[in-house]
Amino acid sequence: MPLKTQLHQYHVDHGKTVEFAGFEMPMWYKGILPEVLAVRNHVGIFDVSHMGRATAQGPKAEEFLNFVTTNDVSSLKPGQAHYSLMCNENGGIKDDIVVLRLDTARFIVVFNAGNRKKDIDWLTTQAARLSADFRDVSDETALISLQGPKARATLQKLLKADLSRVPRFGCMQTDIDSISCVVSGTGYTGEDGCEILVWDSPVANPERAERVWNMLLASGREFGISPCGLGSRDVLRLEAGMCLYGNDIDETISPYEARLGFTVKLTKAGFIGKKALETHKAEGAKRLRIGLKVRTQGIPRPGSEIVKDTEAIGKLTSGTLSPTLNCGIGMGYIPREYATEGEVLGIMVRGKRLDSVVAKFPFYETDKYGWQRKT
Repeated sequence: MPLKTQLHQYHVDHGKTVEFAGFEMPMWYKGILPEVLAVRNHVGIFDVSHMGRATAQGPKAEEFLNFVTTNDVSSLKPGQAHYSLMCNENGGIKDDIVVLRLDTARFIVVFNAGNRKKDIDWLTTQAARLSADFRDVSDETALISLQGPKARATLQKLLKADLSRVPRFGCMQTDIDSISCVVSGTGYTGEDGCEILVWDSPVANPERAERVWNMLLASGREFGISPCGLGSRDVLRLEAGMCLYGNDIDETISPYEARLGFTVKLTKAGFIGKKALETHKAEGAKRLRIGLKVRTQGIPRPGSEIVKDTEAIGKLTSGTLSPTLNCGIGMGYIPREYATEGEVLGIMVRGKRLDSVVAKFPFYETDKYGWQRKT
């Protein structure tokens, strides 16, 4: 039997559900296309409670998190968050995560749904070695994501606190209708938006999470809010050039190959994988993650061969039709010498070549879409 989140009943009543990472989750409500466009132009709401959540607190919390992650946790001030990685001793990516610093000695870690058990087991072992206070809170909290240009306006209506206190990758403890929450300026769509962690809302008693979800839906009605499923979330993250763990990154891929070297702070004290990562950086990546924009009709799919002329040089790790760009887009790894913006390559789909060009991330124009938009 698949697991359920706190908002499972809403998904069953209103959406098309599928099993994903061991959970019964909504694939869509109205459809992938309208949900993608709602997020890019208005506001969408996602249940992301299938993702893992844990707390680290006390005098050893910072040391512990700095040891198991690549980014520099000591650089975070209370009320700040950052994107980071956990690597193995060989420098391969165990998971990509977000770390929130609520105050001096209290942190939240959010990690991928498919890695919940693996991450919790590994982090629990590492915490015990350092005598750090680490606790899995995935089943006793809910996580809701509000994304799009009207996301902040939707949430602000429900808060007494000023949401401008939470910039992109900021966070704060607050209340929504007396329900204790943590709001962070994070997301997986490339848009401006917030994620809301609801405390004390176990799966067996989901009333608090349901109340927050329903209040957000009501607040966003004037802005054209749309509940969104996994299908649109995957398209949105790919348009933004964001990695999906298990497809685009895994323990065989280094941060430098994945173009995630900005998360690796080699100047900080020893952390798991540091020695290998120093070598990876010094030697330079022989292959790189790239984006491909299709210039002909056709939809690229994961596993499709990437070719230069007739020579296979790599494979797609993600691919879809982009409603925002109205063309096929994909992501994959190829030798460094071909990974230049504008390089013309092909994607082989069912024996047909889709002419494509190497494109920068995100795929969309940042002055029109995403958190940096000017209009």
